[in-house]
Amino acid sequence: MELTRRHILQAAGATALGFGQEEKVGWAILGLGGYAQGQIMPAFARSKRSQMVALVSGSPDKATRLAGQYGIDAKSVYRYEDIGRLREDPRIQIVYVVTPPGNHRQFVEAAVAAGKHVFCEKPMAPTEADCRAMIEACRKAGKQLGIGYRSRYEPNNVAAIRALREGRIGDIRSLTSDHGFSIGTGLWRTEKKLAGGGSMMDIGIYSLNALRYLSGEEPVEVTAEISNPKNDPRFKEVEDTVHFTLRFPSGLVGTGTSGYSWRPGANRYRVIGTRGELRAEPATPYGGHQFSLNGQLLAVEPNAQDQFAGMLDAFSEAVTGGRPFLAPGEEGLRDIRIIQAIYESAEKGQTVRL
Repeated sequence: MELTRRHILQAAGATALGFGQEEKVGWAILGLGGYAQGQIMPAFARSKRSQMVALVSGSPDKATRLAGQYGIDAKSVYRYEDIGRLREDPRIQIVYVVTPPGNHRQFVEAAVAAGKHVFCEKPMAPTEADCRAMIEACRKAGKQLGIGYRSRYEPNNVAAIRALREGRIGDIRSLTSDHGFSIGTGLWRTEKKLAGGGSMMDIGIYSLNALRYLSGEEPVEVTAEISNPKNDPRFKEVEDTVHFTLRFPSGLVGTGTSGYSWRPGANRYRVIGTRGELRAEPATPYGGHQFSLNGQLLAVEPNAQDQFAGMLDAFSEAVTGGRPFLAPGEEGLRDIRIIQAIYESAEKGQTVRL
């Protein structure tokens, strides 16, 4: 985590600067679901350093249609079973895995075996063992592994971290973060094999990660409870609402929640200090962030890249010898270790040391 804390402010702003006329880094998008189509693929048009050059999908018709929409050569459309062929295309330097978490490990390992750097959507994988295997595969191949924590490059969140590190609300005394929404039925998110877990593994990772990057500390223990509504088919395999408490080395306590049956939903955090407070609602949306510091609108860096383009460019810079990426595989592993401890605490009804 030291790498992240040391470079977060400098690296987040650097993606918009200094690329000049350098050739863009080629990306292949693996997995063409709603998030990839709605957020990731359009972001390349706003990127300064990254270019989408190939698609990998289990749905050839969809991939062919999207390739035409984005001007990608039909020869650069691959099936999942053809990932090994990516090695033959030197334009592809990075493969972005945007599939359900239960598939992340197999696709990350296949992509790195094809000689590519890998960018993986969060949550990194269902288990700590999966995460470690992914990190080791990339290490052995001499390739970088990044995890899609877009908020680390979102201008409001970057400004919030800066304000807290500068002591603008004094010493932090309270941290809370809540993320939830109402999920539909018949979705992969309700299948444990694909999702790895319920709301905590999905939307709850925003609450958890926010408590870590806002505090600037790593928790030493966690206490948690899980509640599921009776007779709701959405929660036969995965959990609904999670309440968890993190205790940090300084003695600071942070509380977080996640939920899959909340209407309206929640997307917020609040930090209270000895001389003021920071509020964010919504805190981690795709757009339309609202942040205030001591009752005033939080100022952000003028003309900063949006979170998606900034994230892509930061990893492109990292794999070409630039600044280290703020969320390498080890960052994804940290969250999964804590999430597993949250599940353990809720199951056993006791505090778990980390």
